[in-house]
Amino acid sequence: MPCISYLEVTIFFALAVSVSVSVSADSLKDIKHVVLFMQENRAFDHRKYFGTMPGVRGFADPNVQVNPDGRTTFQQPVTKQQTNKADQLTPWYINYLGGEWLEATQCMGAGDWGWEHMHAAYNGGLTNQWAATNTPYSIGFFKRSDIPVHFDIAEGWTVGDMYQESVLAATDPNRIIWMSGTVNNPGTPNNPDGDGNMILDNNASPGCERPHLNCYPFTWKTIPEYWTDAGVSWQVYQDVDNFQDNMLAYFTQYQKAGKDSPLTKHGKSYLGLQQFYDDAANGTLPEISYIVGPAELSEHYPYLPSDGAWLQKNVVEAVTSSPLYNETVLIISYDEVGGYADHVTPYTAPKDTPGEWIHDPYGMVGNTPVGPGFRLPFSIISPWTRGGHVFTEHADHNSQNLFVEEWLTAHGYQNIRSKEMPPWRREHMSNLLKAFDFEHPDHSIPPITASIPPLTDPSIPISPDSPLGSLAGNYIGAASCQAQHRTSQPPVPYGPSNAHADTSLIVEEGFKRVRGALTEGRYLTFERNGYALTNADPSAMRVSSTRASSMHDDVRQRWVMHRVGEEHGDRFTISSAVDGRYVSYLQGLTSWAVLAETYRITDLGAGRGYNLRPSGVLSLGVSRLGHVFQTWGVGGFEVYSVTYHT
Repeated sequence: MPCISYLEVTIFFALAVSVSVSVSADSLKDIKHVVLFMQENRAFDHRKYFGTMPGVRGFADPNVQVNPDGRTTFQQPVTKQQTNKADQLTPWYINYLGGEWLEATQCMGAGDWGWEHMHAAYNGGLTNQWAATNTPYSIGFFKRSDIPVHFDIAEGWTVGDMYQESVLAATDPNRIIWMSGTVNNPGTPNNPDGDGNMILDNNASPGCERPHLNCYPFTWKTIPEYWTDAGVSWQVYQDVDNFQDNMLAYFTQYQKAGKDSPLTKHGKSYLGLQQFYDDAANGTLPEISYIVGPAELSEHYPYLPSDGAWLQKNVVEAVTSSPLYNETVLIISYDEVGGYADHVTPYTAPKDTPGEWIHDPYGMVGNTPVGPGFRLPFSIISPWTRGGHVFTEHADHNSQNLFVEEWLTAHGYQNIRSKEMPPWRREHMSNLLKAFDFEHPDHSIPPITASIPPLTDPSIPISPDSPLGSLAGNYIGAASCQAQHRTSQPPVPYGPSNAHADTSLIVEEGFKRVRGALTEGRYLTFERNGYALTNADPSAMRVSSTRASSMHDDVRQRWVMHRVGEEHGDRFTISSAVDGRYVSYLQGLTSWAVLAETYRITDLGAGRGYNLRPSGVLSLGVSRLGHVFQTWGVGGFEVYSVTYHT
């Protein structure tokens, strides 16, 4: 081992003393406004969004789940009734035929997204029934060229690749958690004994679907009521056409509120999205804004992702051009997967965790987790998340509520923490703080591809005096798409070439810098002082370092994490992408997994990098001369998630 200078050891020890791993209240005080914008029914991997995006947990996942039948979750079984050309289907490009399909598939639907079909796809954690019990279109996907605006927004700031729907079910229960923290299922704080009413599917008819199930209207306290009690300013921005996505209107207290009640003024009024644009431009946004878009721009089948892109771009540009941008966070999320597939088996609570596992009231799957469910597209736009990062922590809709709680607490507000939120979610879902680097804000604005305005019909009245009321617009994109194309579903490419396709080759090449606690599912580089940890060649006996490149594309510097212990933990073994050998004692390399060293890997926050601790209090370090050694100090590694075809 090369000799390490006294100066190098001193520097590392000083870092150990000086580096804080938490986000301070003073940092959070830099934020004055939070905008929460949720769209409809899209999954992270497939039929939009980011399975082909480089540097995220997508189709090149090195930790993809392998089931007892030997298939990965990319290899979805199909039935003989579906085809006799193959017995499995892998992710396939929806527009592989080109031509008019590029427009037709914009209004294409996949499968069902209710409780029954989501649990069927989940299949007790095997995640292998997307094609067989839902539809083969569930595992089709778009590329960047189909949804360039979405890619530009996510890659211009920070994309989260482990953000999950809160419930393995449809829109209403997921949006209700977004706005109230719970679906009130048995075992949760507001319904500990199961005597209360829960919501698990889209049912807005008065009364109960069956005893204690889908009982409308709802009665528990919502998140904005905590804000109101504390004196926080907030507003739901929506038009009359809000796709019934404002779940506050489903609660008794909002339905009974008088016209002068803050619940009515801020939760049930129809100011319109133009009012949001005006408030952003005038610098008069409230502390917290909800944006509930119109149906035609929601991206819910059959509504076009291209129309949703136009709305997203408008919202992003309203925020980034506002005089308030330097103190604003915009979070863009989706409510649930909408029948589109994702390959990552949901991270759920241990069996029988109170408030997380219930006996299926529909009698289909027995004892089952309520959620969290499959992954969704998720982005954070702000000066503190600028730069093309990937946020890797486990999160769901309550993560947005947890973030707001931390932020409001930093500003001195009291009693704003939801008492209804299930304890396991509060303890195990991210509060999003590590997605931010408050010490190095970047106020530059990345370019976003021009979006085509939605198709409209000027003959449809949209004035407030019209019989239709104050609508968001006379949009006809979906109707036009369906009228112009005989079908929006191209032939499924069953056959050997698809069944045995290498999904990693359909991913774009590139990288993203990582933020947040590490999770599995990516090829990573660990870099410090211009050097990267390296498996030099098959004859190398130890981990060394070589010069890091600007593209982070040296396969010898590529590593894979393997979780040890609970999924929420920070302990991993590390293997090389070159030959699969594991890092062992004192940075040795071994082919034996049982000899692998377990590393505790900690995000130091604020752009300070990651600490890799193999044992005790010692950490891994790389000196300014490229020496790899263990130190009493803090390693401070930059970590990049990389995707390359080699």
